[in-house]
Amino acid sequence: MKKLLIVTTNYSGCKDDSENCIKETGVYLEEFAIPYLIFEKSNIDMTLASPKGGLSPIDETSMSCSNPMEWDRCIKILRDTKKLNTINLEEFDGVYFPGGHGPMFDLTDNPDVIKTVEYFFKEGKLVSAICHGVCALIDAKHGAFPLIKGRRLTSFTDEEERIVKKKELVPFLLETKLRELGAIFEAEKPWAEHVVADKNLITGQNQNSAALIAEKMIEFLKPSP
Repeated sequence: MKKLLIVTTNYSGCKDDSENCIKETGVYLEEFAIPYLIFEKSNIDMTLASPKGGLSPIDETSMSCSNPMEWDRCIKILRDTKKLNTINLEEFDGVYFPGGHGPMFDLTDNPDVIKTVEYFFKEGKLVSAICHGVCALIDAKHGAFPLIKGRRLTSFTDEEERIVKKKELVPFLLETKLRELGAIFEAEKPWAEHVVADKNLITGQNQNSAALIAEKMIEFLKPSP
């Protein structure tokens, strides 16, 4: 049985009265629930972790009465994550970072996240992220260089950030940052299903890519004979 570590956010939004911040955020439910259920059907053993452990809040914009009822179980799972620095990374075959705006605030400049990404890259194991979850990759290095330098990838685009009116509220624009670090950024039109696979690095552009990225991850973890 393949083992997958899923690392998500603890950040729920700013607590002050400033207008220049995101009041309520977290993990985007679709980007966790859809892959989780697909992995489950593929007999992949999953462990969910976050920087602090405990509750991983859900982005309110991803909560809807139209969401499938089977996602309710995923909501409960997000209430009790393990603390990332207690995880034995050697036990896992890959790592996945779901998105939502939350990761932009606590999965960057985080030594435990950096250690996690660098370990899986170094070992040639699966490193995967979707949407804003790709921000978890930006601080990892190979020697003196960013790990993503020269690697093909995608993420939530600057144009999509503008459309959702969060361009002035995020700490940085993710697409811009990835390009600055030397990544080969590949984008499709806003909200298009889009996944980029570059060896052991698999990334998705937005929530509409959740099912496809899960399928690509399974192809990497459990290749056809």
